[in-house]
Amino acid sequence: MNIRSLTRGDGVVIGAAVLLFIASFLDFYSATGLDLPSVWDTDVYRLALPSVFLLGFAAAGLLVAGRFLPAGRQLAGLPLSAWGTVLAVSAAWSSLWSLITSPSGADLGAGCIIAFLATLVLAGTALFGQKVPALAGPLLPEARPAAPAPYGGQPQPGTGYGYPGGQQPPGYGATPQPAPPYGGTPGPQDAAPAPAADFAPFWFAVPVARPLYAEDGSPSPIAELAPGTWYLAVDQRGPSTLIAQTQDGRRGVLNDTSGIQRG
Repeated sequence: MNIRSLTRGDGVVIGAAVLLFIASFLDFYSATGLDLPSVWDTDVYRLALPSVFLLGFAAAGLLVAGRFLPAGRQLAGLPLSAWGTVLAVSAAWSSLWSLITSPSGADLGAGCIIAFLATLVLAGTALFGQKVPALAGPLLPEARPAAPAPYGGQPQPGTGYGYPGGQQPPGYGATPQPAPPYGGTPGPQDAAPAPAADFAPFWFAVPVARPLYAEDGSPSPIAELAPGTWYLAVDQRGPSTLIAQTQDGRRGVLNDTSGIQRG
């Protein structure tokens, strides 16, 4: 789970869900001389609780949960975000009718008004959050890794490989070499190829776990890149393929570079 995958729109969704939860404990309707309970008293509000509040909670949960699942994960043929959007709009629609069809002789309570505002914000963010730049940006500021040294050069003191600002492993700074066979000595033919002349190494992080394959084309992954960890891109093979290096010095091919976060 990588919390940096959340957007500011997701933060608004979480805030709307918290506001809706608070509203559920306030008077839904009010009347002079009567002490009307909150929606959790199902003997009075048999429809408002499931159609407004529970739908809103489920919508917020699905919208946020969809950020932590791999791309393409679906529920009954639809992405979680689509389910969350439908439920959010349904909750807002039910809340609107709660405003319009208040019982005769009763006034709107704070819980009813706040619930409508919360579900309206929830539905609006679910529908248009990705289209508004202010909401589509990351919720947390991007962590800036220390600037990598030129490939093959010595990094600045105090910079850590894979962990910006941390300790670097001993021996880092020379051009990475593939590990020789057990007990053997690497020869000239084992030296790693130099990166393309127009390529500048950079730090990056992946949004979800992704396999790293051997440079010789072997189908078995040699490592798995984990979210929340910085890796060094040392070369590029085509428009969407990188040669990445892990913290322990292993190099491999990252075929899926979609959504990576550059440092």
